[in-house]
Amino acid sequence: MQKYLPFLQWLPNYRKDYLLKDLVAGLTVGVVLIPQGMAYAMIADLPPVYGLYASIFPLLVYALLGTSKHLALGPVAIDSLLVAAGLGALKISGVEDYITMAIFLAFMVGAIQMLLGVFRMGFLVGFLSRPVISGFTSAAAFIIIFNQFKHLLGIEMEQSSHFNILFINIFERISETNWYDLAIGVLGILMIIGLKKWNSKTPSILLVVVLGILAVYFLDLESFGVEIVGKVPIGLPDFQIPDFKHENALSIWPIALTLALVGYLEAISIGKALEEKDGEETIDANQELIALGASNMVGSFFRSYPVTSSFARSAINREAGVKTNISALFTVALIVLTLLFLTPLFYFLPKAVLASIIMVAVFGLIDLSYTKELFKNQKDEFVVLLATVAITLFIGIPQGILIGMLFSLLLMVYRTSKPHFAVLGNVEGSDYYKNVNRFGDGVIVRNDLLIVRFDSQLYFGNASFFKKQLLNFIKEKECGLKGVILNAEAINYIDSSAARMLTKLIADLHVKGLTFYISGAIGPTRDTIFTSNIIKELQKEHLFVSTKEAVAYFDDPNCLSNIQRKVAYQNRTNCE
Repeated sequence: MQKYLPFLQWLPNYRKDYLLKDLVAGLTVGVVLIPQGMAYAMIADLPPVYGLYASIFPLLVYALLGTSKHLALGPVAIDSLLVAAGLGALKISGVEDYITMAIFLAFMVGAIQMLLGVFRMGFLVGFLSRPVISGFTSAAAFIIIFNQFKHLLGIEMEQSSHFNILFINIFERISETNWYDLAIGVLGILMIIGLKKWNSKTPSILLVVVLGILAVYFLDLESFGVEIVGKVPIGLPDFQIPDFKHENALSIWPIALTLALVGYLEAISIGKALEEKDGEETIDANQELIALGASNMVGSFFRSYPVTSSFARSAINREAGVKTNISALFTVALIVLTLLFLTPLFYFLPKAVLASIIMVAVFGLIDLSYTKELFKNQKDEFVVLLATVAITLFIGIPQGILIGMLFSLLLMVYRTSKPHFAVLGNVEGSDYYKNVNRFGDGVIVRNDLLIVRFDSQLYFGNASFFKKQLLNFIKEKECGLKGVILNAEAINYIDSSAARMLTKLIADLHVKGLTFYISGAIGPTRDTIFTSNIIKELQKEHLFVSTKEAVAYFDDPNCLSNIQRKVAYQNRTNCE
């Protein structure tokens, strides 16, 4: 039961001295979550109160099922933008219908995450490479920031997920700027940044919210056209079954799948990053999928839209000294008290203040240092990152992720189809055999023996490349060549197509009078050699543990010891 209900692992060992730490951490996260949740709900084109609704039951469920004490669940900027982009493309008429679809989307996201977790499919998120994620988050940050200009400038402007449309809309309406809104927003940005630099522990967001409310109330800024949040409904979200309709599921499943994968990736990457700082290893990747899935599914019955872990709030949670997931209960208690008693206080909260909170929060998602690093060291991955940015900005957010994933996979396939293939030589005065192009005059190259190393799995995608390149190496040796040694240390897999190619190639080399040897093959590779026709053509006497032994055997077939033979020939078949 502890495996499926992780709270059973830490709750029996809970200590009294943990309580104060969890209380402080939970309340600190709650203080940040209240304004952020309302702000992020605005990104999703939902009423601000839905950011608070999404901060109750998902947090409670994760506290029971989650495996990380650091993760602080709730609304986040990227997922909120994906909600707006996905539902906005459906052209839903009416606020209530939009809210209904957002709630059903949370259920769909949770169901997908739950299924992935049950079937232990967490590895799928590994296909979202870092260049794709960095490019997507950077582009999404720009889209979020530009969408907030309507609140920062106090202008009427349609929200869009296309950067070029946003830029044109802002340019066309910039003359309508409300200077009071602009002043409030800019001051909010400067205060948040300034207070964080002065003292990172200062509750800068809370101070900006309080000062914004007080300024509107006492200076009557509403009469000057300053946009405010207005009436926030009092009370807790009621239990309501999501609107299960077949046509709704068919229309939103692509965005639900995208949200499920992106949300999980955010949570698992944040959790692992914070664990590394503390030297802990508690996160179970598949259990996290189940925890997130259950959180989103249960939340959807209480008017929540899709949630995941926030990096900023999770970092605050850790800095506050959180000890267990009990801290989430105190966060929820603060949200509940706010919904029951404090929502009237937010009536005069300027939307420009919420915009300033969002802008500062998402600006940190733009990772220029990583982009520079790729440009300097990995040009091909830099191209993938740029392509992801461009597609996300100008075509669409889901398309940016999906096409970015496709580019990453194509790059991986291209690399494995033409991997590194080196000619080796003996480093003078040692038993090492290294790449002749790297060590130059420091290696001894023999005319009668060709030693090569193939640095990849051998499969149908690179089998022809292997054969062509090896024959080129042989041709360069011209006359005098008597043997070929394949250093197979880096070959961790040989598929049936490659095995067939290698068998025929060895036979062809034998016809030409060349002896073929394989050295350094790891266990799974040796298993394939013995279970395929390779061993029949190669003969097990030409299978060696190291290149040094293969060379020694080439020079003197009687030099191989019994123990060397035993290790070289060991495979799954003769173990059984």
